[in-house]
Amino acid sequence: MISAPPSTDRTLNLGPIEQIPPGEGRRFQIGNVPVAVFRARDGQVFATQALCTHKAGPLADGIMGAGKIVCPLHSYTFDLATGAPLGHTCKALKTYPVSLSADGDILLSIEGQRPSSREGKQP
Repeated sequence: MISAPPSTDRTLNLGPIEQIPPGEGRRFQIGNVPVAVFRARDGQVFATQALCTHKAGPLADGIMGAGKIVCPLHSYTFDLATGAPLGHTCKALKTYPVSLSADGDILLSIEGQRPSSREGKQP
């Protein structure tokens, strides 16, 4: 696990976007909140809760494309921008504001949490 220093009180710097290959996601642990960050092939970045609302599948390991994530456990699909379920009635995913700094670092806004560690592959 690697600590990530905050860039402001509510915005956390999770490090360079290059740690996430295009079209994939990575799980980060922010305090006691697991968050999945996704890097789309078109350059967009999304952040959602890390576990599927259906059966807690690890969304960072799901299939991503066209602004959607497909849970690897049961193929339930969600809109990455809104968290809305697509084609099923599961609860929507919680989404988090995320952007990139001028240097290409991932800036995640998550109120009331402090960074503690990151999970996933190392860059």
